Order: sequence, then C-alpha cells, then structure tokens
Amino acid sequence: MSRIGKKPVTIPAGIEVSVNNGIVSVKKANKVIDVDTNNRVDVEVADGNVIFSLVGETAQNKAYWGTYRALTANAILGLDKGFAKSLEINGVGYRAAVSGKVLELQLGYSHPINFDIPEGIEITVDKNIIHVKGSSKQQVGQVAAIIRGYRKPEPYKGKGVKYTDEHIVRKAGKTAS
Repeated sequence: MSRIGKKPVTIPAGIEVSVNNGIVSVKKANKVIDVDTNNRVDVEVADGNVIFSLVGETAQNKAYWGTYRALTANAILGLDKGFAKSLEINGVGYRAAVSGKVLELQLGYSHPINFDIPEGIEITVDKNIIHVKGSSKQQVGQVAAIIRGYRKPEPYKGKGVKYTDEHIVRKAGKTAS
C-alpha cells in the first residue's frame, strides 16, 4: 500500500489545479505544468487539496498511485517556490559565463563548450558557482546533470564540475619510493 499516495497535496494560495480526462493541470499566472496520469489513478480537487485514489488493487496501480501524487506535488511546489541546483567548477583555467541563452564553459578542452539553455530554465554564474533554477524538478536535475557530465570531477585533484553538496572521495596519487 502506498503511504505517499494516501496523503493529500495541499494547494497554496495563487495556484489553480484542475483535472480533465486524467490530466492534472497546475497553473500559476502564465505558467502551466500538466501531469498526465493516463487514467491509472482517480484525481479529485476538494477543499484546497488534491486527493488521489486507487483505480485497481494491483501492485502496479499502487505504485502509480504514489508516483502520480509525487509528480503532482512536485509540479505544485515548482510553481510555488521553484527548484534549484548549484554546481561548482574546480580547476585552473576552468570558467563559466552566460551570454544570452547560452552557457559558455571553458573546462580544459581545446575548445569552449556552448550549452543552449532550455526554455523554462534560468542559469546564473557567480565566480565558479553555476546556479540552475526552474519550475520543473526533472528539467532542473537533467540540465545540472548534463553540465556536470561535460567534465566530471576526477578523484586525484578534484578538478571538474561537481554539485556543491557533493563530496569527492580523493585517491592518493603515485608515491616515489
């Protein structure tokens, strides 16, 4: 039985939630996030809460119950407060800069890396920290993972792009005898 699916999702002030043919639409001002439940769960909006209930008693339906509740809660939280990830660049000559809708990265390669910033994502750079912000948790995480993937941190000197809360396990290098 899903413990997550049982909990109702509270709708904060300023956010509208509507359900139409199994699609939960979360709206704030001019932003809309749709969560398609594929009619695998019953969704109801009542008394400032979004309530999810099972369609069938199979294990798969119970898994969907918690999954769609979590996706809807993330959509509401994303429009209310937003999501953010921070990445840190370590290395001599490693730099990042934003110009227009392009993130320019110098990561020790013979060429600069130009990353086109997707719609709905805001990227800012402070010295060697890259801040990725947006209303979609999945999209923020994916963009941060792509940026980190350009130069993953190496275990000897720690050079590369890492999450600010990530701890790199360092290895001892060669020792001369």
